[in-house]
Amino acid sequence: MAARRRERGTRGRLAALLNVPRGQPGPGLRGRARTWAVRWGPPLGAVLTGAVLIGGVAGWAVGLVGAYAVRRLARHGGPQGTDRARAAETARQLPLAADLLAACLGAGAGPREAAEAVGESLGGPVGDRLARTAAELRLGGEPAEAWGRLGAIPGAAALAGCLERAGATGAPAAEPVARLAEGFRANRARSAVARAQRAQVLITAPVGLCFLPAFLAVGVAPVVIGLASGLLTGD
Repeated sequence: MAARRRERGTRGRLAALLNVPRGQPGPGLRGRARTWAVRWGPPLGAVLTGAVLIGGVAGWAVGLVGAYAVRRLARHGGPQGTDRARAAETARQLPLAADLLAACLGAGAGPREAAEAVGESLGGPVGDRLARTAAELRLGGEPAEAWGRLGAIPGAAALAGCLERAGATGAPAAEPVARLAEGFRANRARSAVARAQRAQVLITAPVGLCFLPAFLAVGVAPVVIGLASGLLTGD
């Protein structure tokens, strides 16, 4: 028991030093019920839908097949959706993080101090990585490895390299980081325009599927029926 108590104390001091939140208490009954509903609610709904709409053994079979498909889709699509959301949040935070870093560097702070201040105030995937990088440097970690982990974030390699050079050589980095922030904003604007153009193209597919049958039914079909009726009656 004494050894476990010392281990918990050591973990707590390490978490406080690295600015990492300590473990939270487990979820209560309401949290477990919500987790169960999120995990098993859609498959159960698919089973009940098949049983009510179709009925009989066939309805239960269709419901079970639908439940399996829903469960498989949730299992394989969940992590991908999380990764996409994290990538989108990273792309959104990079320009702001670069601007804040440039402001801190322009005010006379070093790269580590700037990363620590911005990471603690920004949060999110970029802010957490900046805070961890600053903590590693404060504990005496290898600068190349610490900044390299920051550069592992998609799109942040140039920013990490600039901060690493500034920390190693003492060269001013406020202006290069500000230019990188402008580049991040330009890239994000181009990505938004590209997504809008793709959406504009994809929208034409359902419009065509709705418009063409209506045009055939209202404009072409009556003409063809009239001509056929005239030919059959001899008029």
